[in-house]
Amino acid sequence: MRHRKAAEVIPFLNSYIAKREQEIAEIEQMVERYEKRRLQEERAYLSMSTLRRMLSGKKPDHHLAVEYIHYVKRPMEKVRLLRAEVEQARSILATDNASDIIAVTSEMDDELQ
Repeated sequence: MRHRKAAEVIPFLNSYIAKREQEIAEIEQMVERYEKRRLQEERAYLSMSTLRRMLSGKKPDHHLAVEYIHYVKRPMEKVRLLRAEVEQARSILATDNASDIIAVTSEMDDELQ
């Protein structure tokens, strides 16, 4: 934890929180788009005739698992970490707002500079 003046930290924390929330929203939209696309692909495959299904083939399950990890699991882990950062920034704003000096984490301090 590093100590900084409240006058320079409070506006930074507000923009930091807004930026992180925007990142969270973008990641969640990306995951929703992927899930929607997968659902459409599955519906299209199921609506095919039996002969077309045999000829077109379906993605192997391990390919679907890798896609899930890449497009859903890892981004949602990042969302969880970003939410923790936002909560930490909000707790800093809530607890130290009355004092003249605020303690911020080293990551926030690096971004502040």
